[in-house]
Amino acid sequence: MGVSLKEPQDGDLAEVSDINVTPFIDVILVLLIIFMVAAPLSTVDVAVDLPVSNAQQQPRPDKPLFLSVKGDLTLALGNDEVPRGGLQSVLDERTHGDREQRVFLRADQSVSYGEIMKVMNLLRESGYLKIALVGLEDTQGGARP
Repeated sequence: MGVSLKEPQDGDLAEVSDINVTPFIDVILVLLIIFMVAAPLSTVDVAVDLPVSNAQQQPRPDKPLFLSVKGDLTLALGNDEVPRGGLQSVLDERTHGDREQRVFLRADQSVSYGEIMKVMNLLRESGYLKIALVGLEDTQGGARP
């Protein structure tokens, strides 16, 4: 509550019912600063065992373009083996230069995450930015133990 310091008629100070928002703004600014400092700290790398995806299956295009990474780290586009150095030319030939076409990337379970990232970097350097990762559909309705 505030007090009006005008000349009182009856000798009492009249109360003013206006809200003083200055302390409220000070508290909000302090909270804003705290959250701005704490937000980057909440992104910590933690080793986790990711569950099987139970997302609904998306409709497939008429002629999907599958790039497979085999267990021995060789690449195959469809059923044909492709050298890593010639990946861009083979992709351009198959897509007729349409780099907006989605590439479905499949990898053997034994292939490391780093190797999958190398293949994704090859695709990005080739100009193919629409990449979909292919996995097994969860038919049991839950994650594996």
